[in-house]
Amino acid sequence: MHTISRRSFLAGLVASAALVGTACSSDASTTSATEGDATAPAADDAAADAPAEQVSGIHHAVIEVEGYGTIEVALNADVAPITVANFMELAQSGFYDGLTFHRIIDGFMIQGGDPEGNGFGGSSRTIEGEFSANGHENNLTHVRGVISMARSSDYNSASSQFFIMQKTTHSLDGSYAAFGTVTSGIEVVDEICANTPVEDANGTVLPENQPVITSITIVD
Repeated sequence: MHTISRRSFLAGLVASAALVGTACSSDASTTSATEGDATAPAADDAAADAPAEQVSGIHHAVIEVEGYGTIEVALNADVAPITVANFMELAQSGFYDGLTFHRIIDGFMIQGGDPEGNGFGGSSRTIEGEFSANGHENNLTHVRGVISMARSSDYNSASSQFFIMQKTTHSLDGSYAAFGTVTSGIEVVDEICANTPVEDANGTVLPENQPVITSITIVD
């Protein structure tokens, strides 16, 4: 697996057929895939799907991480309605229960929600990317505590993989669909970053070391 810088990591979330493994530059138009990096599963030639139901307003989710505690998140469907609806549907179906955080970079973010546990998996659906480089207004910036969607070099390839920012990284703004903010439990993110052994600068975590998402519950 190639290593990539913190700045290029997320575009690399989707490399050569991964959801979260492409390498990206600060200019979204020059995003390119990096062989071997895992980001998010690549979308096929079909158009991105839409969740069954659209939502609006602020919703709340609780992410329970085994051995660490809970991360409470406010989901902003007024900014990213497609993304929030997709996340809520997956959570309510139990899709995330038992999955892991497979990519962790201390001083940057934690990434999870991949059923394969290696950055190459996702759900049966990909969604439209709600960020400015893809023609959507999204005023949520990638500050500490923001939750956002991983994707490949295809702007409409986000599926189930998400990441939570441990440190503000504005180079991601406009190129990834931020859709909410941690309201409680950011210290859990800090502990995961501090305590999880990784294999390389790309944040790869071996299966046996991946923190487990016990459940994601939609409160309202």
